[in-house]
Amino acid sequence: MHICFLTNEFPKEGFPHGGIGSFVKNVATALVKNELKVSVVGINYIAKDETEILGNIKIYRLKKSTIKGLAWYLNSKKINNKIKEIHQKDPVHIVETSELGLAFINKLKDIKYIVRLHGGHHFFAESENRNINEWKGFQEKRSFRKADAFIAVSQYVKNHTEKYLSYQNKPLAYISNPIDTNLFTPIIGKESENKIVFAGTVCEKKGIRQLIQAFPLVKKEFPNATLEIYGRDWFYPDGSSYIQMLKEKELSKIEKIATDVHFHGSISYTHIPLAYSEASVCVFPSHMETQGLVVPEAMAMEKPVVFTLLGPGPETIEDYKTGLLCDPYNPENIADKIIWYFSNKEKAKIMGKQAREFVIQKYGLAHIIKQNIEFFQSLLFQHDK
Repeated sequence: MHICFLTNEFPKEGFPHGGIGSFVKNVATALVKNELKVSVVGINYIAKDETEILGNIKIYRLKKSTIKGLAWYLNSKKINNKIKEIHQKDPVHIVETSELGLAFINKLKDIKYIVRLHGGHHFFAESENRNINEWKGFQEKRSFRKADAFIAVSQYVKNHTEKYLSYQNKPLAYISNPIDTNLFTPIIGKESENKIVFAGTVCEKKGIRQLIQAFPLVKKEFPNATLEIYGRDWFYPDGSSYIQMLKEKELSKIEKIATDVHFHGSISYTHIPLAYSEASVCVFPSHMETQGLVVPEAMAMEKPVVFTLLGPGPETIEDYKTGLLCDPYNPENIADKIIWYFSNKEKAKIMGKQAREFVIQKYGLAHIIKQNIEFFQSLLFQHDK
């Protein structure tokens, strides 16, 4: 079986990538170990075509068009041509992409097209307090109509997306994002005293502003606490930096302790476990998530975790058993959860061990890959019938 992923985010040295990029790399690596063929097609970060073979994964990064008004058409045409070229040399059975990804894809006979729900434009509209962009909304609806099947990474993303978009009674599977529990495994002896760690894109919907507002409340109880922030910056439409806004509007209010808030920027995927290993608690007060990778990754390392009680939070954490859930809009509540961990270190250790057991059972890589392969095969079998 030959799987082709469509994404511009496949990790590339020297360039930032998001959760979808990490997901595709993890799944693609596991699929080739199961003797499936994997190709990845996307638009490059730079103005040239590049092909890379990474452990039997073939990655095609296509030269980006920057012609105003036509870039979407020309880039889509390049992707369509590359899929056709790959298919002629080595038949593709499954093409998979995220919510908008099929909008301008020309479907080829004998290929099944899957949309995996990572969290699309409609999905995040409510939490970002914005209207649906007409152009992006059109693309997402068009993409959903073209899909032959869907995969939801949580029950929440399935249900919330369904408020806006129809699955048209097509096959739909619920398959969590996998966690590499060999990479994300406990590292003994690295933890620092009362260190709070956040990882993820530094933007409003990740709840980082409320976490910074919670920090002074934690410092009152634990003066040696520090806040370590790992992740790439987010930029407003006018090009201004979200991190700079936080420094000017939030850190300026807490001048005396602002020196204990550290922005580390984005780090490579393989270095994330080292960042988590030094944490006394990992805090992810997201306003909205599909599933989130960072939370079960930290849980797999037996770390005390605070996650949002909204969205998929209750699917991921059993409160006071495998972690703590917080109101992400309430800095006082976020602070209370952090303080509870700092005040109950032995209980936190027990919860951490239970968290890893839960992650292995629900998000273990071998289990998740098996589910994916079985779903792919079911679609092809359905086609053969």
